Amino acid sequence: MDPVPHANTNLRRAPVQQRSAERLARILDACAELLDETGYEQLSTRAVAVRAEVPIGSVYRFFSNKRALTDALARRNLDSYAERITARLAAIQAADWRSAIDAVLDEYLAMKRSVAGFALVDFGAPAPDDDPAGDANHRVAGRLTELLSGHLGRAPDEELLRTVLVCVEAADALLQLAFRTDPSGDRAIVGETRVLLRAYLAQVLD
Repeated sequence: MDPVPHANTNLRRAPVQQRSAERLARILDACAELLDETGYEQLSTRAVAVRAEVPIGSVYRFFSNKRALTDALARRNLDSYAERITARLAAIQAADWRSAIDAVLDEYLAMKRSVAGFALVDFGAPAPDDDPAGDANHRVAGRLTELLSGHLGRAPDEELLRTVLVCVEAADALLQLAFRTDPSGDRAIVGETRVLLRAYLAQVLD
């Protein structure tokens, strides 16, 4: 059987067969469900193994600890987010950057409201990152820069990356406020976030 590629580079061992990839997916699904039920502090690799119906050794085959497990979940979330945005961008004209940015924001909100575990672990594990240069917002900005540059026909240069990173940092702070104010995301604050992003990006994309 051909090896099954996997985007997560922090795995102890990448799955090489379909059965192994499916087991990994069950482990990550179980992790996401338990995050919603117990939170990060109470999460344990043993509980994940029980929920996923796999031996504890199967969890440790891929992950050294729960931090590595939640980081892998975060990276899977980012891959899913990128796929959802790509599908949305296919129906948007390249010149309509405002609709493209709306899609980026709307897909994040949709995942925040519906994807298991996403409220605690969106694109980065909740524990402090030992590598500031590789933090979640930098990863998100890098991925979005690739997607938007291809869609808009712009070079993914340093200026665009910096612009997108500023947007990601600003939106992250505002959307945290929106979801602290209302568990489903305060609509007024979300609306203000959209206005802010459009006004800032107009300086670069118009």
